[in-house]
Amino acid sequence: MSRPIIEVKGLSKRYLLGAIGATSLRVEFQRLLSRLRGAPAANPNEFWALRDISFDVQAGEVIGIIGRNGAGKSTLLKILSRITEPTSGTAILRGRVASLLEVGTGFHPELSGRENVYLNGAILGMTKREVRRKFDEIVAFSEVERFIDTPVKHYSSGMYVRLAFAVAAHLEPEILIVDEVLAVGDAAFQAKCIGKIQDVSHQKGRTVFFVSHNLAAVSQLTERCLLLQSGRLAYAGPTERALEEYFVSDQSMPSTSFDVSERPREHSMGQTARILRLRFEKKTPQFGPDEPLSFIVRVRSNADLTQLRTSLTVISNEGAPVGSGFSADTARLRNGETVDLRVQLPQPRLAPGHYHCDVSIGTGTPLTGLKEYDVVAKAIQFEVLAARSTSGTISQWQHNWGKTVYSGVTSEPIPPGAG
Repeated sequence: MSRPIIEVKGLSKRYLLGAIGATSLRVEFQRLLSRLRGAPAANPNEFWALRDISFDVQAGEVIGIIGRNGAGKSTLLKILSRITEPTSGTAILRGRVASLLEVGTGFHPELSGRENVYLNGAILGMTKREVRRKFDEIVAFSEVERFIDTPVKHYSSGMYVRLAFAVAAHLEPEILIVDEVLAVGDAAFQAKCIGKIQDVSHQKGRTVFFVSHNLAAVSQLTERCLLLQSGRLAYAGPTERALEEYFVSDQSMPSTSFDVSERPREHSMGQTARILRLRFEKKTPQFGPDEPLSFIVRVRSNADLTQLRTSLTVISNEGAPVGSGFSADTARLRNGETVDLRVQLPQPRLAPGHYHCDVSIGTGTPLTGLKEYDVVAKAIQFEVLAARSTSGTISQWQHNWGKTVYSGVTSEPIPPGAG
């Protein structure tokens, strides 16, 4: 078996909080004595961005790196990109690396887009001949042809990232590192970049590190993920499982009751009626593959309401909406009244995995027109369990099959001559 294209062993990175150089000869001498004695040197100003990270990557893999803000993702990529040195441990990269860590890194604001293509290409290791040969393709991909001779200080952030990504992607490195910058581009350009990354990895055998809070894009692009938590490697393995681990840790599962009375709303609603609490009637927020999804919504009315309906949107652990449902306008509330409403989705048809729901109250439907009184994002979280086969083993659902399980699919032979 060939050697991994990337080998990371015991990687750690320490920063000292506060002013640069805020130390003394006495403190440094104490640290030296502690190291010689084999004891850890305690320092309240120390912050470990990474602690003892180890993993291998084979050539041609697309690796996702996920985790909450401050987990150490960007620090890891900066070490792999040789921007900063680790405090301890090693990172061996066998091949040319192109990094796209920040929008417009290496661009000079006073130079034109054309000049910055050559400048950025040189910084990334491309020769002038190589840049000249690929220049038209780079500009066409970036879609900034009209502005290529305009100083980039006049570019929008979206134009910056288009041109920067185009240069990095066409470098054809053995290792491409992309950190969250695609969030700046519009949806069409993000899809274009994802297609380019897939082409770079699958058809050309390049290795890609992809960091994004867009979990749907991570799920689409990668087959393996590294989950970082507080600077440590919490999980390394298949993307589907990594996303589930991230979702569980991020959403504090397995709670069955959710107080949302004081939770901020994205929209200034809740004056007419407000959602106070949601809870499952089960001991755990776990449902079988054919089990109805049911929960209780506590609502307080601030006006006399003759009609009220509840709606929910089921969202996958990758952040992609799966589907929405609306109840009938049946509830009636008096001003100041608080009631509990049972919301039930009889046939969710959800694949195994973790989900959350956006829940709202209001009147109307998409056909008659909607009027929302209150909307709570990520109101509840739950898990759909895998089905068991007749042999007792748990069936495995592949994430690339989607999140909806269709029932009633038929397959019948057609009699000869009937077709």
